[in-house]
Amino acid sequence: MPIHKILLVDDSRTELHHMSELLRQAGYSVRTAENGQQALTSLAEDKPDLILMDVVLPGSNGFQLTRTITRDQRFADLPVIICSSKGQMTDKVWGMRQGARDYVVKPVDTQELLGKIRALG
Repeated sequence: MPIHKILLVDDSRTELHHMSELLRQAGYSVRTAENGQQALTSLAEDKPDLILMDVVLPGSNGFQLTRTITRDQRFADLPVIICSSKGQMTDKVWGMRQGARDYVVKPVDTQELLGKIRALG
């Protein structure tokens, strides 16, 4: 399934702006959410082709949100890539166990991220 629509979930407006610009310049349609509730509302309104998920979020964290989304039958086929400053191997392993397809450490390397997105499509 080609990736066109991306939901970007991050509580940092600076990061949302930076990542949105990067993704739009690469040709993707981007919607953003600053917390888990906004992300779930956005999912219900218009299912994206990919979610880029931060870990540190207000309320439920990105690991919990990834688990909730990937275990929901409506979104089981929806890939999640975690993009986080938490770069320990234990964080990466835990993220994958929650259902993430991949894990990218911030600051994000643009070519690495775009390559991972293309690999999913």
